[in-house]
Amino acid sequence: MGGVIKAKREVCQGYANCVVAAPDYFDIDDRGLVEVRKTEVPSADRTRVEEAARSCPVAALEVLDE
Repeated sequence: MGGVIKAKREVCQGYANCVVAAPDYFDIDDRGLVEVRKTEVPSADRTRVEEAARSCPVAALEVLDE
């Protein structure tokens, strides 16, 4: 099952762990905050994107069911 990325930019502290784990889905903007490049996650990428979200030390990311 695919999913949808939810980012809490107000929580983000710019660690960029998500960018390292899934650079095709996450980036850091010029203010140092997470930027979601693609919000919809196909089932083939879900595990990798969930791992990227879990790597965030301040829990600023979630992958929700579609």
